[in-house]
Amino acid sequence: MSNQIQRIDTDSAMPAVVSESATILSVIQRAAADPQCDIEKMERLMAMHERMQSRNAETAFNASMAEMQIELPSIAERGKTNNGKYATLEDINDVVKPIMQRHGFALSFRVEHVQGGIKVTGILMHRAGHREETTMLLPSDTSGSKNAVQAVGSSVSYGKRYVMNAMLNITTRGEDDDAYAAAPTATITAPQAAQVAALLQKCSDKAKAAFEAMHGAPEHVAKAEFDKVMAALSKSAAKHAQEAGSADHHAH
Repeated sequence: MSNQIQRIDTDSAMPAVVSESATILSVIQRAAADPQCDIEKMERLMAMHERMQSRNAETAFNASMAEMQIELPSIAERGKTNNGKYATLEDINDVVKPIMQRHGFALSFRVEHVQGGIKVTGILMHRAGHREETTMLLPSDTSGSKNAVQAVGSSVSYGKRYVMNAMLNITTRGEDDDAYAAAPTATITAPQAAQVAALLQKCSDKAKAAFEAMHGAPEHVAKAEFDKVMAALSKSAAKHAQEAGSADHHAH
């Protein structure tokens, strides 16, 4: 209930803020049309309008962030090191990016080599125009037998993972944790699902039933299993076509 109330309050506040900004813009337009307008006054009005736009963008950013937090799941820790497990950057991206896109967010990174190591900065941008940054300074990861290039790459990957987790408040859990069971698994794209569906139509009813029992619908196929599923369906479709051809031959 609290989430619902928060959304309603935020949404109802937005029109008033936008209206106030539009009013200031209207004043600026009238002032600009007046040849007697004071330049200093115009500059103050412009600065006020810019502050209003910035406030509007921040309000929209915060509202979208609050809604997105409800959808963000825990990510399975499938990466392994000598010190334990971690959620890989690939797994985080696969799960989080579609959710971010729906709420108007995009995330980019800036990597700098500085004295003492590598500085990784995450820039979280919103479609309304507001952005926020978080920076992490790391030494080069020279553990194991990494060369200089591998050490930098490892540190950058580590920095991106932790900066992304911090900015989006992402939590991770062990892969076999019961609490993770409800979290979504990264699935294939719409074009890939169309490929699976087209190939599935060429298979026998028995193969279709087996596919449905295992995956449900084509769009539910896990991204990691796409190649395996396509290979199995191709084999099944070829077998079905061969059996159908043989049946036709015997019928004649």
